Amino acid sequence: MRLAAAVCLAAGSARAQEYDLLIRDARVVDGSGAPWFRADVGVRGDTIAAVAPRLAGTARRVIEAGGQVAAPGFIDLHSHARGGIFERPAAENYVRQGVTTLVEGPDGSSPLPLGAFLDKLEALRPGVNLASFVGHGSIRSAVIGSDDRAPTDAELERMRELVRQAMRDGAFGLSTGLFYVPGSFARTDEVVALARVAGELGGIHISHMRDETKGVLDSVRETIAIGEQGGLPTQVTHHKMIGRAAWGQSADSLRLVREARERGVDVTVDQYPYTASSTALTAALMPPWSLVGGAAAVRERLADREQRARILEVVKDRIRNERGGGDPGNIRIAACGFDRSLEGRSLASILEGRGVPSTVESAAELSLEIAEKGGASAIFHAISEEDVERILAAPFTMIASDGEIPAFGQGAPHPRSYGTFARVLAVYVREKRLLTLEEAIRRMTSLPAARLGLADRGLLRPGMKADVVVLDPAAVRDRATYEEPHQYAEGVSLVLVNGEPVLDGDRMTGARPGRVLRGPAFVRAAR
Repeated sequence: MRLAAAVCLAAGSARAQEYDLLIRDARVVDGSGAPWFRADVGVRGDTIAAVAPRLAGTARRVIEAGGQVAAPGFIDLHSHARGGIFERPAAENYVRQGVTTLVEGPDGSSPLPLGAFLDKLEALRPGVNLASFVGHGSIRSAVIGSDDRAPTDAELERMRELVRQAMRDGAFGLSTGLFYVPGSFARTDEVVALARVAGELGGIHISHMRDETKGVLDSVRETIAIGEQGGLPTQVTHHKMIGRAAWGQSADSLRLVREARERGVDVTVDQYPYTASSTALTAALMPPWSLVGGAAAVRERLADREQRARILEVVKDRIRNERGGGDPGNIRIAACGFDRSLEGRSLASILEGRGVPSTVESAAELSLEIAEKGGASAIFHAISEEDVERILAAPFTMIASDGEIPAFGQGAPHPRSYGTFARVLAVYVREKRLLTLEEAIRRMTSLPAARLGLADRGLLRPGMKADVVVLDPAAVRDRATYEEPHQYAEGVSLVLVNGEPVLDGDRMTGARPGRVLRGPAFVRAAR
């Protein structure tokens, strides 16, 4: 009833008005999760002016949707966009999936000072909207370095002030990467102290948890505790269960989230729809203590027989029981600066090419050799599809890619950068029917918008910013694979960012109407 009233109101206010762009005869999926309805969408400037069954008036351009779906532009709450936005500001790999807003600064890593970075982004004029968190790991590194110790009172206050300044510069909250050095050296109370500052200024907390393998449930408990004790919304990001010992524990992790929500903790989840993860080979396989001090220090430790032996035992265990899933063939090199011929090849393939048997032991030695030569990023096949589906089905789970803006054709990156949002629509909506189209789009639009407090995006309604995607629900699909990742998604025919087409048919327009979105503390100060 509320939806029908809104449509009638829009129709009454839209008669005889002129539009810059008019989308006719669309199946409107408005982002709220409500059932689709057939309507026209009128855009004036950067704003949705009207949504109604039949809009009167003229328009500079009319697009006949022919019953295709019109929806709000998708919001990617977890991206590594700064890894390519300045070289590829159109962000074509995301636009072709329907993504209009990318959020940076995840996993505890962000530029500092954040304000200077956001100013640089504004000068760039990207093709999509950009927002950012401030990274706990970056702040800790600036104040303490990579030392494995608690901060002094003075250092903690300095860290709090850096969070405060980043929030005033426009951060949407604090990200933590407690899996990565130096974040891995922080105790929970340190994170809570910094999260409390972000929360006081309207921000949220989003965490790459300490452990997504055997200790995943304790890590979920810690993420919840940071929100509960810090007094702010908290999010388990790219939630997954890595390694057979963790498979099936998503039932327990989701129970922990539900129980926390029932007692009033604002905790949510995001996920990418793949059974492989991707990160630096060293971070995934080597113990945190061995990574302190950077590449030169790592080489020194590996040159010491006793330390190398200790590190090797950890690497073997992680290949056998965690990221490697017990098989060196499960670990594939994504990018390798010192030897690009390794890109796209598994550890098993590299060993076999040398005439060395592919065993856990030989793969561990190869991993240390790669670390000595400069390191590499890799893809790790060690996630259960059952866990992917269980996490995706939870109503508090939103979609996020954990991707980047890669140079097309270079390296062998995770296909999530090209396919995340299209894959959900193709596989989990159309093929597996795990989600309805309306619910999937809610997870990509209004749910992340609400998480960030973006009051003018995430819904396709009058007065909202005109970030709009038109797609064919029967044809949208991801084409990127692990073997051939550099393939754009299909089925999206129109993408508007702030009212301007950036994708029109099968053509990128070259327009760069994206904006830097700044967080609540910045917005309040600017009023």
